[in-house]
Amino acid sequence: MEKIEIAHGSGGKLTRELIENLFLKYLDFEELKSLQDASYLKLSSPNIAMTTDSYVVKPFKFPGGNTGKLSVCGTINDLTVSGAIPKYLSLGLIIEEGFSLKELEDIISTIAKTAKEAGIVIATGDTKVVESGKCDGIYINTAGIGEIKKELSPKFVKPGDVVIVTGYIGDHGIAISLAREEFDMEIPVKSDCAPLNTLLTPLFDISGLKWMRDPTRGGVATVTVELSEMSGYGIKLFEDKIPVREEVKFVCDMLGYDPLYLANEGKALIVVDRKDAESTLNILKEHPLGKDSAIIGEVTDSFKGVRLKTRIGGERLLDLLEDDPLPRIC
Repeated sequence: MEKIEIAHGSGGKLTRELIENLFLKYLDFEELKSLQDASYLKLSSPNIAMTTDSYVVKPFKFPGGNTGKLSVCGTINDLTVSGAIPKYLSLGLIIEEGFSLKELEDIISTIAKTAKEAGIVIATGDTKVVESGKCDGIYINTAGIGEIKKELSPKFVKPGDVVIVTGYIGDHGIAISLAREEFDMEIPVKSDCAPLNTLLTPLFDISGLKWMRDPTRGGVATVTVELSEMSGYGIKLFEDKIPVREEVKFVCDMLGYDPLYLANEGKALIVVDRKDAESTLNILKEHPLGKDSAIIGEVTDSFKGVRLKTRIGGERLLDLLEDDPLPRIC
């Protein structure tokens, strides 16, 4: 048998074979082995963070990752930028009839590898199969639980604070766009999809750390606009300080995209007190995922909203993303 059948989701013999021969082969976490309806979790902190997300990326496989890796990284990153240590993750799969078992094995093995490297436990899961044509291969839903170590909030952000990005922006959006093969371009751009917990958790000890966010859908522009609205202060960004790869710039120029609005899956925006900016950068740059970190802006009370100081010295107002040029990028 090489493909998923409807019976794989029936709860019967084929379901059991799928669980035992594929899922548990890679997802060998103690919490899963009992195959009970719920798992018992051990948490030492009374303060818990929880997040959920669904992943419907098209195509499900792309340079730098696949839907499985994306689902683990996205959940870990949402917990981490909220000031939590990621601990547990649930995994819900909706698979289309006819989906390749080999492709499914690749996705599950990637999920297991990413989770183990990041130190998060896959604690529970579920599988459903839908008829052919009712789903683009595979959709994944996750929920994540973490222990809060540092409260982060826009309410802590004040004028004078600086805005840091942990590396090049727009890689994921462009990688997905090129992977769809809608454009006759062969440009080597990989998704930045990565778990950020080992990069960001050392920052929890910095007293001046105010806020963090991973700029996924809507990109850096949308996230900073939301920060401005929630904090009540303006954000000034400096175009010449924002790291964008030449390959990404080229594709954006060709297709009319703005890298500031492209999704990222392995970057974080950080706001810290100006006095802690240098120490924050030093910590980030010691990690492979943060070696290209840069200060790209500052918080101000001289205006509301987000203004981008352009390379030629002008100013451009940034707003929330209206029309998504790249749907289903995560």
